[in-house]
Amino acid sequence: MPSEGNKNALFEAIALMGKGLASPRRLELLDLLAQAPRRVDDLARASGQSTANTSQHLQAMHAAGLVTRTREGTSVRYSLAGDEVLSLWLALRDVSVARLAEVECAARDYLGDEVESIGREELIARLRTGDIVLVDVRPAEEFQAGHINGARSIPLDELEDRLADLPADREVVAYCRGPFCAYAHEAVRRLQAAGRPARRLAEGWPEWRLAAEPTKRTRAA
Repeated sequence: MPSEGNKNALFEAIALMGKGLASPRRLELLDLLAQAPRRVDDLARASGQSTANTSQHLQAMHAAGLVTRTREGTSVRYSLAGDEVLSLWLALRDVSVARLAEVECAARDYLGDEVESIGREELIARLRTGDIVLVDVRPAEEFQAGHINGARSIPLDELEDRLADLPADREVVAYCRGPFCAYAHEAVRRLQAAGRPARRLAEGWPEWRLAAEPTKRTRAA
């Protein structure tokens, strides 16, 4: 008969991963790593943390089995520890939206007024007919790590300067990191202010990749 102590040890071991997620800073780092592997200093800049704090969080996440790391000279590059971890993060995010009113309110305050969106199935159909332009408004290094087939890379801070690159007779669909990423919302607002028809993809690159839709990945994630 299994002992109570062994059962407790089992659940303690599983709880290690939960402890690895128990920080808003670590969740932000997971969200960044869902886009592309990154070095510690790059993650620190992207998340607005010090390098020392970022490194401590990453070490805790590594101990919990959430990330892997490789040394590159004097730097360390971190990656998500497989698609299971990505699925875990997306599930945690989506369940929190469904069950916690605070998350929905915080998202609304952060993202501002809702902009019109397009779903995956409609986007796939429209891409086949070629009557839309799909724009990835994430930073260029994230696009290079992986993106939706047929997408153009136009980071948000370059959008106004590159409007002429977009056909005037087609609707623009912008996508970014996911539903809590402000880049696509802001891109749609800027495009509409310039007189261009635009919507955002309701999801982001990680959801698209996990769904095994057509993608292009230029280096291992």
